[in-house]
Amino acid sequence: MVLILDAQQVRPRDRAEAIRETIWSSVVRVEIEHQRDPRRIAARGTISDVGRLNVCSVHSNATTVRRTPHLTHDDLPPSVFFGLQVSGSSMVVQGEREAMLRPGDIALYDTTLPYTLVNDSGIHQHFFRIAQNDLALPADALTELTALRLSRSDPVLDLASTYLQRMADHLMAANDCLATDLSEPTIELIRAAIMTRLPDPRLAREPLNGTLELRIMEYVRAHLAEHDLSATRIASEHHISVRHLYAILARAGISLGDWIREQRLEECRKELTKPGARETPIFSTAQRWGFVNAGHFSRVFKEAYGMSPREWRDRRRAEHQDD
Repeated sequence: MVLILDAQQVRPRDRAEAIRETIWSSVVRVEIEHQRDPRRIAARGTISDVGRLNVCSVHSNATTVRRTPHLTHDDLPPSVFFGLQVSGSSMVVQGEREAMLRPGDIALYDTTLPYTLVNDSGIHQHFFRIAQNDLALPADALTELTALRLSRSDPVLDLASTYLQRMADHLMAANDCLATDLSEPTIELIRAAIMTRLPDPRLAREPLNGTLELRIMEYVRAHLAEHDLSATRIASEHHISVRHLYAILARAGISLGDWIREQRLEECRKELTKPGARETPIFSTAQRWGFVNAGHFSRVFKEAYGMSPREWRDRRRAEHQDD
């Protein structure tokens, strides 16, 4: 279930309290500093419980959020937040440390201790809350990493940032069963991202190996439209042999060439469905998604969908006109 937050649907004088009540009841108890003029208070977003994971995506002009010493004694199970900066910048302060976040950066903070989020240009973040028991981290791991800037320069953190952004963006469209299925792998990925930043390099080895398949598939998705996407390139980017690449994907039941072709066909199918598709040459769409031969594209499209690309486009256009 997804809870929608939209301050514009509330009278200005009630907005601050409505936002506070929503966040307190669904995410975490914090004090929120808003604009002085209640008419200028703006906040919109979504809040979801995804299995054992709480996801809060917010775009707001609030400036400061505080988890005060008093609020840390509430009945929320000891948890951590994984905060992903979407746009703008913000600062996380906890204990003696502070981290300045830019788009794509992540910071970890602990709900059992006071913290402050400073957002001079407003909040635009995805917040992922996980119970500490579910992370099963070494006892001192949180102390080591709270309020540190976790950047995308690390391969696992790069994967985590990309994956979490995509997950948060698509939760509205996901059904409850699918969303719940995402809980466990998401928590494991967050755990892996944390472990790779611990000082003992031996602790990072297992998460790097354990997330290799996911990192490979995220890389392929990100570069799907590029004509030179190949097994050799993918293997080189992940510092493994082509043979090892195929072995990893085979264990997951994935045939790389077939998977890439299926995904590219699906993107073409979606574009041919859009209004205005008739004004774009069909093969231009195919080329944009990595196909280099018009005849081959038409053949594999018909094999996949039972009709040619032109027939698909014309049928969808006729259906839209009937509507």
